[in-house]
This record gives sequence, structure tokens and C-alpha cells, in this order.
Amino acid sequence: MNTELLEALTILEQEKNISKDTMMDAIENSLISACKNHFGTSDNIKVIMNRETCDYSVFAEKEVVEEVMDPALEISLEDAEKIDSSLQLGDVAQIRVESKSFGRIATQNAKNLILQKIREEERKVVFDQYCEKERDIVTGIVQRYVGRNVSINLGRADAMLTENEQVKGEVFQPTERIKLYIVEVKNTPKGPKILVSRTHPELVKRLFEAEVAEVKDGTVEIKSIAREAGSRTKMAVWSNEENVDPVGACVGLNGSRVNAVVNELRGEKIDIINWSENPALLIENALSPAKVISVMADPDEKSASVIVPDYQLSLAIGKEGQNARLAARLTGYKIDIKSETQAIESGELPEDYMEQMGMMDEEGFVDEYDQDFDEYGDYDGYEEPYQEEPETEDERLYAEEMTDAGADSGMEEKHEEDARDVTGFPEEEDVEFEFVETDA
Repeated sequence: MNTELLEALTILEQEKNISKDTMMDAIENSLISACKNHFGTSDNIKVIMNRETCDYSVFAEKEVVEEVMDPALEISLEDAEKIDSSLQLGDVAQIRVESKSFGRIATQNAKNLILQKIREEERKVVFDQYCEKERDIVTGIVQRYVGRNVSINLGRADAMLTENEQVKGEVFQPTERIKLYIVEVKNTPKGPKILVSRTHPELVKRLFEAEVAEVKDGTVEIKSIAREAGSRTKMAVWSNEENVDPVGACVGLNGSRVNAVVNELRGEKIDIINWSENPALLIENALSPAKVISVMADPDEKSASVIVPDYQLSLAIGKEGQNARLAARLTGYKIDIKSETQAIESGELPEDYMEQMGMMDEEGFVDEYDQDFDEYGDYDGYEEPYQEEPETEDERLYAEEMTDAGADSGMEEKHEEDARDVTGFPEEEDVEFEFVETDA
């Protein structure tokens, strides 16, 4: 038994995860290569190796002839009988080759061949290991900055976090541990090239799988994710069991689960909404936290028109359009958001909503008086009589008479009653009010 070789192969298998059979094949090939360098040919070389004991033998097969023309391939009958007396002309003699007789160059080439095979197998093992983790998250240790890129140690291999895959504003310290998403693993002559990311939307999904047991076992599904790395993420979830609340499962008790993900993403805000097969309901949820009056979605055109209250318009759009942009990415729909006032002007507000809000009269016509308030509450859709400047003296006198008639008919008393209501004075108290004309 070749004990030393067996022990060496066992240690190599444990440390480098390279199988013994692979290394034995490499040793056989190296012996054949050494024979070729030593004898000039390896066509007739045969290596026999015991895989259990690591004992090996090298034989050169030579034809028995009367006159030797090629010593590497032929042997005389006289020499063959010294090896085996039963050999005759035309037989093939197996002549043992001692590897110790190889020259220095042949030995060095054999050694290099074995080392090259070890390196190739080591790279292959590392490639296979990280290829299995492709599209998954790993924990890496920050080594150093290389320009604007960051060198990350993943254990058995190094990865480079490029500037494009970094979250703007994140700064790493050496020896710091961070979570990374493996985008792709490429096999190169210098070893596996691992592309990692901190901005990929799937990073959020994998982090929730690690934190939320219901997501990991498939009870809760993450249907869609839209992310602007470092700022905000919207995630739509769906439960395969009626008794499981998907949003509550992802948020956790007192927000413990979602906070763990937020901390890993260094404060990035995460909105978790319910997924729905109804595109209108999905779009309404996606625009959360903004309130929505109506959604009209066109599945064929992948577009939707959304109406929101006037005071919710800025919230629905979000800072620099972020909320609407993420909602569009999350749902896959092109979303057009209009305020309630804009929808009334364009006639897009649903009739059932207008009836509910008292915007239509009994005959089904739109009540213009209720519609024509501007955003400050000022009414500008109804013309007061005699609002235009009189053109003739007769028209001016007529306007003055009508104004005086209105004052004599009790309008002044009506103003006094309104003032009492506003100021809170009891009706029985005798309060006098003086009306003063101003330039305003």
C-alpha cells in the first residue's frame, strides 16, 4: 500500500473538496506524459493503479521481433525471453517501467501536470459551489475599496461589488459583514467571476425569505417587487391559506420581521401591500398610503386611470413621482393619476360617486353649484346677478335699486343671525352689528 500517497489524497479531498478518483486520474495522466517525454512516445504505455491502496504500475507494451527497428515499440526475442520465457515472435511483452528512471524534465512536467489539475479542480469546485447560490444571498466580509468598487470575501472566493450595484450613500468599513445578492457566476481561466449586488429587487425577497417562515415554506408568496434602492421598496404579497394574513406575516409582531430587513438595508422604507388578481384593486393597493376614489384599468393596453381626492394628489404621486413610479413598476400598468377637480372638469368622475357625494340633482344632472368650488373653497362657477359693470346710466340706476331692495328685504338681519352663529352669542342677547364698507 502506498500509504503516503493515500494520506495526501485524503487530505486534499478534505481541504479542497477534490475527489480521490479525480486526482488518481491526474496521476495516471502525469505518468503517461512523463513516459512520453522520456521515451518519445506514450502510445504503448499502460498505467495500472489500485484505487483502494494507491499502488500503481507502469508498463510499456512492446512487440517481440527478430530485428529491432524501433526500441520504443519493439523488443528482440532474446530480451523478451529474459522477461518471460513463454514469449514468442509476434507476441506483445509488457515491460515494467520504473518511474525513478525518469529524467528531471520528465519528472518536472509530471509534477506540473498534477498541480495544474489540482488548480483546475479547485476552481471547478468553487464555481459549482457558488453556481448553486446564484440568485440567492450570501454573507460577505468587506476587504477594501478598489477605486469606487468594493472587494468582498465570500469565503472560498472573492467578489467585486461594482459602483453600479452599490446603494448610493452606503459606505462600508473593512471587516464589516454585509448581505449580498449573487446575480451571476461566470467561469473564467483565472477562476470563477462572481457578480454581486446590493440594489437588486430580489435581495429584498431573499431577505424576507430568511426572516419570514411563511414566505420560506410557500404559505405566503411574494408576487411582485418594485424597488428604488436606498429609498423605498413596494412589495405585493399573497397568502395561499385563508387564515394567514400575508401582510401581517411579513410585518411580524410589532414590526420585528420587517424591521430586521429594514436594518439590513440601512433604513430603506418598505411598503407591503396585498396582491389581487383584479388589476383595479391591485393598483389601488399599490398607491397606498394615498386614498383612491376610482380606478379604471385596461388589461389589454396595460394602462389605468386613477382619480384621487384633491388633498391626496401629492401623496399619490409622491416625492418626485416616486410613489406613482413604484406603483407602475409593481403592477406593470401605466398609471395616469388625476385629482377629483380635474376629473370633474373632464367628466371622468363616476356617477355613483357623484350621487353619493351629492353632486347630482334628482333628475341626474350634475349640480354645478356643488362642483364649482376651487381648491381654496372659493365658489367661482356661479355668476352673481349684475356682476358686470353697467354700460348705461339706466342700467346703473337699476342695479342700485336692486341692491337697495335686497338690503330692505332683510339681508342685513340675515347677516346678523349668521354672525351670532359664528361668534357663539345666544340669540336672545341684543347684539348690534355695524357693517363698514372697505376697499377690499
